Amino acid sequence: MKLSLLAKEAAPYLVALRGDCEITSISQDSRQKTENGLFFCISGANADAHDYAAQAIENGTVALVVTRFLDDLDVPQLKVSHDRSAMALMAEAFYGHPAKQLKLVGITGTKGKTTTSYFLKAILEAAGFACGLIGTTGNMIGNRWMKSSLTTPDPIELNRTFRQMADAGIDVVCMEVSAHAIAMKRLEGLTFEAGCYLNISQDHLDYFGTMERYFQTKKSFLVDGSVKNVALNADDDLYADIAHELSVPHSTFGICTNADIFARDIEISEHGVAFMLSLWNEHVYPVKLQMMGMFNVYNALAATALALIMGVEPQVICRALEGVRSVPGRAEVLDTHTPYMVILDYSHSPDALENILRTAREFARQRVLVLFGCGGDRDHAKRTLMGAIAGKLADYSILTSDNPRTEDPMEILRTIEEGIASTNASYEVIENRRQAIERALYLAQPGDVLILAGKGHETYQDINGVKKPFDEKQIVRELLSEQGSPQ
Repeated sequence: MKLSLLAKEAAPYLVALRGDCEITSISQDSRQKTENGLFFCISGANADAHDYAAQAIENGTVALVVTRFLDDLDVPQLKVSHDRSAMALMAEAFYGHPAKQLKLVGITGTKGKTTTSYFLKAILEAAGFACGLIGTTGNMIGNRWMKSSLTTPDPIELNRTFRQMADAGIDVVCMEVSAHAIAMKRLEGLTFEAGCYLNISQDHLDYFGTMERYFQTKKSFLVDGSVKNVALNADDDLYADIAHELSVPHSTFGICTNADIFARDIEISEHGVAFMLSLWNEHVYPVKLQMMGMFNVYNALAATALALIMGVEPQVICRALEGVRSVPGRAEVLDTHTPYMVILDYSHSPDALENILRTAREFARQRVLVLFGCGGDRDHAKRTLMGAIAGKLADYSILTSDNPRTEDPMEILRTIEEGIASTNASYEVIENRRQAIERALYLAQPGDVLILAGKGHETYQDINGVKKPFDEKQIVRELLSEQGSPQ
């Protein structure tokens, strides 16, 4: 495809074009080997890719997209006013507008996006749709899993994935929509058949600065005209703020507030949650989820609301919800064959940690033990909050490393400790996460519930910029085997 043709796709942001050539690949990574490549010089918070344009040319780039012309480089250059928006529109065109062959369903919220997307995928497949999934645990084309490094991929990876899905005959894509993706214009030019707002709680303030900016970013996805139909959590405090600005059809779901789709007669146990699903106060259906926690009732309601928008019959929805046994790293009960329960959960924000601990309290026959840490180079304010939450809701806590990244792990733990120490709770600090898990398994007694929080589906630890293998499921198996527990 000619650079000049791609330039037309970015017309709203086009400033000037110098030269023209044939483009057969696109990239925003200067280290990537390309052939007839187009390199996007994206300016970020920590680096400016204009500085790496020469390296990209050495690796096969023949043209650049820039926000300032690089006169010392003798290749065609397309100057744009907004680099990320232009990249999104050009990536979509480069891959032949694959999203136009698909129905996109977007799910946004601080917590619950992954589980809701899995619930929805199961429902739509039960209704006969061929489904794709894009999210935190990776991407899926039907049952084929593909690794992804971001909850919502960058526009190049995203449109390449859409292309693969369209070519594979996928009908609907269940897609997690992160606030970062919205802010970074990764979704520019896309239209969603349906969108959903789950909730908002403290997270990512290292990037957004304030809760208000974080919320406004999420809200913009639903009210900017790119979503045709919306489902809203009526129990969320900021629900009305979104509903007031919507100009498209919307439905509501909830538990505490009168809503179009709501759950009543909820019963929580260690085996899951049973409730009655009510639709517009006219029809009621019994549902027995195999997944635990009140938060999963909300996730099931959200998936139901989206499935109804997509035209799925209620009976199909209920059967499909009941068939979902687990979602990787989301309140996932490990098959340990021990007299105590071990739960793997991705909870890495104050609200999420509180949810999983309160859920465990509902059915724990004895103590609730929790092991957790906080990620480095991320929101510092949530660390003491999470410490205090663990102190109030767990019988015993082990503070350990999560993904320290470039921070000193002990500094992170000292901040968490300030929060938990204020509660006079019982706890200990073991920086090495494997040793911490070993200690937790040793302490667990019959009837206890042990929660390994923060890592969830991740199979690595990010330490000093290096992602080292760390699969908690495998580690639990190994440690129990060493302790002589049956596996």
